[in-house]
Amino acid sequence: MSHKRIPKRKIIFAGGGAAAVAAAAILLPNANASQDTPDPQPKTLNAASAGDLASQLASQLGEAFAGSYYDKGNQQLVINVVGNSGDVNLEVKKAGAVVRNVKNSTAQLKSASQTLKQQATIPGTAWAVDPKTNQIQVTADSTVTGENWDQIQSTVKSLGTDVARIKKSPGEFKPFVEGGDAIFGGGARCSLGFNVTTADGAPGFLTAGHCGVAAEAWSDAQDGEPVATVQDATFPGAGDFALATYDDAATEATSTVNTGDGQVVEITAAAEATVGQDVIRMGSTTGLNDGAVTGLDATVNYAEGTVTGLIQTDVCAEPGDSGGPLFTADGSAIGLTSGGSGDCTAGGETFFQPVTTALEAVGATIGAGGAGGAGGGEADGGADAGADGGADAGADGGADAGADGGVVGGADAGADGGADAGADGGIDGGADAGVDGGAAGDADGGAAGNGEGAAGNGNANGNGNGNGSADDNGSGVVENR
Repeated sequence: MSHKRIPKRKIIFAGGGAAAVAAAAILLPNANASQDTPDPQPKTLNAASAGDLASQLASQLGEAFAGSYYDKGNQQLVINVVGNSGDVNLEVKKAGAVVRNVKNSTAQLKSASQTLKQQATIPGTAWAVDPKTNQIQVTADSTVTGENWDQIQSTVKSLGTDVARIKKSPGEFKPFVEGGDAIFGGGARCSLGFNVTTADGAPGFLTAGHCGVAAEAWSDAQDGEPVATVQDATFPGAGDFALATYDDAATEATSTVNTGDGQVVEITAAAEATVGQDVIRMGSTTGLNDGAVTGLDATVNYAEGTVTGLIQTDVCAEPGDSGGPLFTADGSAIGLTSGGSGDCTAGGETFFQPVTTALEAVGATIGAGGAGGAGGGEADGGADAGADGGADAGADGGADAGADGGVVGGADAGADGGADAGADGGIDGGADAGVDGGAAGDADGGAAGNGEGAAGNGNANGNGNGNGSADDNGSGVVENR
């Protein structure tokens, strides 16, 4: 209400005498109501911030919380709220999210999932909560026919109206592993996921659990010498993840994903997935592919057994991509490729093991613990680099471990470490790029590194170790510098 209109209204009221006083009594409350604070507007969020806010609201809202998803078009978080409580809705709005009132509670959907587990655990089926529809999405692959299909349909119908829906997938749900390239063990081929540091400081990596149970020793070349040993593997059951430690304790387990085009994504931390979030997958068969998260806490009934707690996506994958990394463009580690249906021509569903769950289970952290920067540069190349280093082992021990550790380890270990690690395959630059690329990295990368001081040496090793891998597979999974 503007100040210019107030005198005009007073004049009208005065001219109306007693009637005007009565009118004022009616109009003033309405005028006050028009000045009430408007509803808070939704915040503009990125997917990571949306996930953090969703976790906060889930704990605050209790039973009223019925899931959430990220609306990437509007860059907003949508919170499903059971019922239509004004207080709860206001709490969500004040937090900066969009309220969506829904019918099915989290408890109801969990109960429905339990019914599916008891009555419809059939190979070739999968289900996950879809917060966008406030339902359980049940998927049956092409092998589910006849009585099995009838059983799935009847179970979904028994859950009640609008609780679950079912769709057919043209492919077949299976773990994406076969013989051929990347990392090898027991005749199987998989992809390395993320480099990690174990609780006792040993360098290692995460991959799929079904790879870990297929073989204990893994090589960077078909029929090559083992370079890593599986320490822990879960499959089937509560996840699909494995931890392998490098046989050479000097291996630099740095946190980078090679995108296969000479570029790398620095992995800064592990993060929870959010429905609607854009994600990227690397694999030794199909290379770089992207898509979005479509469901959480998914259950997949492979022929080998049931796996729970997975992330469902529309990202494509094929055999040999198993264990490869799922991550975001800004460097958050999200998942490890488990399996799915379809391929990168026809599409299909692909499921991933959450990285956060895997790390917690095996007691590891992403990357080389306290070492930061490319090629471990800030650690060995950082402090000592302070002398000659800082800049140079930030340059030759860091940038040149992006250069001489990314070129000598990438060009020369693309020559020495990359020809050999290209020939020998490297664990994505792993062992022979830890042997040839390590020798070359100690020679070429070492020379470059030592030229700039002790700092560079750390990077030099990282250099030789990793970059050979960058181009070793052509599809470049995780760099192992």
